[in-house]
Amino acid sequence: MAWAEVPVDTKPPAAGAVLLTGIPGSGKSTVASALAARFAASAHIEVDALQELIVSGGHWPSPGQDDEADRQIFLRARNACLLADSFLAAGFLPVIDDVVVRRAHLDFYRTTLTGGPLHHVILAPGVTKARERNLARDKTLTTDWSFLETAMRDELADEEIWIDSAELTVGETVDAVLSATGLTPRRP
Repeated sequence: MAWAEVPVDTKPPAAGAVLLTGIPGSGKSTVASALAARFAASAHIEVDALQELIVSGGHWPSPGQDDEADRQIFLRARNACLLADSFLAAGFLPVIDDVVVRRAHLDFYRTTLTGGPLHHVILAPGVTKARERNLARDKTLTTDWSFLETAMRDELADEEIWIDSAELTVGETVDAVLSATGLTPRRP
């Protein structure tokens, strides 16, 4: 059989997907990468990277009213779900990281990702720690996003998995995610 004829879904589907959310600086990308590395077959879907695929016409989220930026938030979430469903079907655990602070945004993920259960985890180190982390990283943020903490706590207060990672290492945060979701890392 030629390589082009090998179906991508010859392995059993993965046990589900993980959606790591929180405000900018909460550690989503770092923890998502470290979490994915614990599994024998996994993928890290960084939603900001999907936004960067837009060559022209892209609108990044902003504090002001921007209907096109709001539309693109859902576009990138849909694309993340399409990728996650594809990885799930091929036996890879997808770990998605995105800033999700509104109920409508989270509900969109829950209805659009159809390939398996979605384990939603909110990283919530607090505004002070997030700001400190933002100042220390290579990716410089020029906008103060701390107001998103209030929106997230108001709209997503009933979500089950909140991890205060302010004093946790990356490894300890990954351990907390695994414990809270019940996912078990697999090695080849």
